[in-house]
Amino acid sequence: MNSTLLNQMGLGWLDPGYLFIATAVLLILILIIIILLGVQISKAGKLKKRLDKFLTGKDGMSLEQDIAGLCEDNKLLKNMADKNKKDIRNLYKRLESSYQKLGIVKYDAFNQMGGQLSFSLALLDENNNGFIINSVHSTEGCYSYTKEIKNGVCSISLGEEEAEALAMAMGE
Repeated sequence: MNSTLLNQMGLGWLDPGYLFIATAVLLILILIIIILLGVQISKAGKLKKRLDKFLTGKDGMSLEQDIAGLCEDNKLLKNMADKNKKDIRNLYKRLESSYQKLGIVKYDAFNQMGGQLSFSLALLDENNNGFIINSVHSTEGCYSYTKEIKNGVCSISLGEEEAEALAMAMGE
């Protein structure tokens, strides 16, 4: 039973039953594809709503603006950290030459005055450079002397109290 329509189309050799089955299968596939497309459109719509809700924060401020603000804050913090590092290095460099080590020994210079009014004071920087002040108190007056210290050594001989003050300042 060949159809005249099929003959006119040049498909006369095709059985109409097979053609009907193929058409039905294609229609079912198209229907399934349309249903899947509808499901995907629905999911995309829900996802868009969630994304819009996520991207819009309090007071209508968007997440993009928040991220841009955070990037600016991060740059500012990085610049401040770099400046702080430089300032700290500068402070350490200055501290190297400041007097940070101290040793003091009080004594009675002439064993007659009492009260240990004489003293030796050693002031040193980080590299053990500095000076010793020796103040000798007697009945006739008070006399002060200084001796320069370089790398923990004095070029002039030190008295017992001066050596003790130097050792104390150097942590010995």
